[in-house]
Amino acid sequence: MRIGEVASRAGVSVRSVRYYEDQGLLASTRSAGGQRQYTEHEVERVQFLQRLYAAGLSSRTIAELLPCVDAPSEVHSDAALERMAQERDRLTEHIADLVRTRDALNALMTAAREYRDAHFA
Repeated sequence: MRIGEVASRAGVSVRSVRYYEDQGLLASTRSAGGQRQYTEHEVERVQFLQRLYAAGLSSRTIAELLPCVDAPSEVHSDAALERMAQERDRLTEHIADLVRTRDALNALMTAAREYRDAHFA
């Protein structure tokens, strides 16, 4: 199937499919005319990539995880689990940073309200 059909069936843009291929996350064959050709497997692969992106993973991280999918083994599974744990820890720290930022904003809002109430009430 051609790139537009893969994109449509996977629920992504043609640009996304090209990006995945440019990043080495997706492969295609070429027709005699040079057009990309895909199979049903690539539709499933694009949907899988979308789930990984939705989990907050970068293209680089996804590329590090794909050996577990493409050549399953205990070593690849262990490496993938370790990499996902690192990503989870990174996200946990980012969430903590966001909570601290929100708390600082709340404190500023409280101070602004107190000032308003003291000076304009």
